[in-house]
Amino acid sequence: MSSILRGPVLQGTLVRLEPLEKRHAAGLALAAEENRGTYAFTWVPRADEVEAYLDAQFARAATGRLAPYAQVSLADGRVVGATSYWEPRRWRSDDRLDAVEIGFTWLAASAQGTGVNAEAKLLLFRHAFEEWGVSRVDLKTDARNARSRAAIESVGARFEGVLRNWSRSWAPGEEDLLRDSAIFAITAEEWPERRAALERRVARFRGTAPAR
Repeated sequence: MSSILRGPVLQGTLVRLEPLEKRHAAGLALAAEENRGTYAFTWVPRADEVEAYLDAQFARAATGRLAPYAQVSLADGRVVGATSYWEPRRWRSDDRLDAVEIGFTWLAASAQGTGVNAEAKLLLFRHAFEEWGVSRVDLKTDARNARSRAAIESVGARFEGVLRNWSRSWAPGEEDLLRDSAIFAITAEEWPERRAALERRVARFRGTAPAR
């Protein structure tokens, strides 16, 4: 596997994850300017910051450590947020991917609670475990972010602890401070059970039975 982290288009029934490009800028700007009340601890650009946001993500992608996505609602074709694969870890001599994080995730207020997040995580987890063959997928958030922690647990990730002063804070007014990060993960051994639960959850949002 190449040492550059790249993710393909991931197609669901509620959301399509498209590798992030400049063409997504206008949609991201609209999505980011919906109700911002849930973004206290999350890096979500204002409309006039989207170009700089994209440049920062593309710079991270150029290092090989990030594969950023736009989240596109299939109900109406709108860009409703972003997410990424992040921080690949390779320990074996053949350079296979052993673990990866899902991060830099945010959704427009109108897409929250619609099943988009659940299906996006299903798509990302499934590709990581079943195509890349990873042993674990990590997720982390500001330890103070109760809403984000609940959302991560709702897609089946297990809380593993809090790492103190682990990464920069995205909270307003804390630009030069570090945050404590709550760490969650799913392992390859857990994945079959977590996949079945996530498929059932997504099916409830679709109003259909999960595919067999």
